[in-house]
Amino acid sequence: MDLNDDPEQAAYRAQVRAWLADHAAQAPKVRGADAIADEDERIEAWRGWQAELAKGGLCGVTWPQEFGGAGKGPIEQVIVNQELAHAGVPGPLDFIGLGMMGPAIIVHGSDEQKRRHLGPMLHADEVFCQLFSEPAAGSDLAGITTRAVRQDDGSFRISGQKVWTTNAQFAAFGVLLARTDADVPKHKGLTMFIVPMDAEGVTIRGLRQISGEAEFNEVFLDEVQVGADAVLGEVGGGWATALTVLMFERLSIGTSPIGYSAEKFAAVIADAPGAREDSDVRQRLGAIGTELIASRFAGHRLLSDLAGGGLPGPEFGLGKVTVVSAAVSAGDLIADVVGPEALDDASEWAYMISFLPGLKSAGGTEEILRNTIGERVLGLPPEPRLDKGVPFSELKAREIEGVA
Repeated sequence: MDLNDDPEQAAYRAQVRAWLADHAAQAPKVRGADAIADEDERIEAWRGWQAELAKGGLCGVTWPQEFGGAGKGPIEQVIVNQELAHAGVPGPLDFIGLGMMGPAIIVHGSDEQKRRHLGPMLHADEVFCQLFSEPAAGSDLAGITTRAVRQDDGSFRISGQKVWTTNAQFAAFGVLLARTDADVPKHKGLTMFIVPMDAEGVTIRGLRQISGEAEFNEVFLDEVQVGADAVLGEVGGGWATALTVLMFERLSIGTSPIGYSAEKFAAVIADAPGAREDSDVRQRLGAIGTELIASRFAGHRLLSDLAGGGLPGPEFGLGKVTVVSAAVSAGDLIADVVGPEALDDASEWAYMISFLPGLKSAGGTEEILRNTIGERVLGLPPEPRLDKGVPFSELKAREIEGVA
């Protein structure tokens, strides 16, 4: 593992930095007290900025060139992320599409799906959302109950409810996981679909967060009809497609900085009156800094593995758990040290303190990720599973009867 850029990476970083120096003035303000207030105006400005990033080769960095990407590796994606943060400008609007939905379409999509969706996604002409979680199936994703029934003409009618759907309010399409066969074990009866968000029967309702924003939504699907060409992957093969999405989600979270570091937290806390002399503050900051720095070096190691041809495995979840938990603790410490001013709308910390706790559930809850890491990385005994090999329809009947 080499923590320094090699000559090729250094040249690429210089190229990215020079492009951003020439174009940063075009970037909209999308966060903080001076952000564009009107949501529609903010989103349109952000679309335009993503289009500019795409022209500069800073969107779809790891996508193959044949689909409009730069054909680079994950280390180059990290370089782009670092330089965006260094320049103080936002990244792409459609981080979900670029980081997760697009790669899934590249891996599992038909030639027509790739032709239809990847170009508009890259330039933010059409934003995508991820329709996975449900009110009773988030951590246990394979337990979803949204159903898709095949019609005589080969089309499907989809009914159900999704929740915690980021960007659904302005997305053109959603990648949706639904159950097409309840008479097989729950992981085997799933199918993935690409669903137009303006289709008849789709209702979107915003979920207001403590930050005041409504980034998340609940989505209701009432007999939504989609054609056979909406299937992404194979009918009944939705779990394999979902795992691809989740794999790239881990990679996306693992290579995207949250915008804060141990050094930045230490600087603001050290400037607070009396903080240096407070032993409790020093101990809490030391624990936070240790976690963040350890995660940084672990991330470098994982990126080195990826650069060598490896795939993002369950160990990427550990970085997400560590970084988010440490940043949440840092926000608590900043609020304790700085005082109520840290929560003022004009403070650079107010958004972080209100937003980050929700991020603990994104990309898989901490409890599920810890189970996955324990079983698949550390080789610990798995959790007892009474649903293994049981048809989903029978499983639901058992739950109703109180058996399972």
